[in-house]
Amino acid sequence: MRRMNAQPEKTEAMDEPATRPAEEAFSFAPPATAEGGSVESWTPDDMPAADARTESDAPDEDSVIAAIASVYDPEIPVNIYELGLIYAIDLHRDGAVHIEMTLTAPNCPSAQELPAQVQEAVRAVAGVTSADVEIVWDPPWDMSRMSDDARLALNMF
Repeated sequence: MRRMNAQPEKTEAMDEPATRPAEEAFSFAPPATAEGGSVESWTPDDMPAADARTESDAPDEDSVIAAIASVYDPEIPVNIYELGLIYAIDLHRDGAVHIEMTLTAPNCPSAQELPAQVQEAVRAVAGVTSADVEIVWDPPWDMSRMSDDARLALNMF
């Protein structure tokens, strides 16, 4: 066991006297630099820093919407975005995406597979680090939420 004391001591590895008294042996504060600025971080080559994400690294809304639009309800020949099943898309700078969606009815036979397909499609988008899909029932879905393209495809004008 090593004891900390206020006396400088020699270290075996460097043969330099320690310069910190015991009460300053550990600190959560970052070390000061010679210029008084902040300390730069370093990462190994080819490995981005965890906090080095920029706005351009985050997924863009159009890419996420395109991924969601690739998912079709197996009973209706229209993608779920045009059907109006997507209520909210939250994009975060860290690449996380949260999606609120509903289904055409609570007893929808695709209730298990559609959210999983949306999650899988969104995770494949460049810049997405995680995708979370939440099923919501309020407000309930109705045909007024469909886009004009969906109505046209289904002859519902």
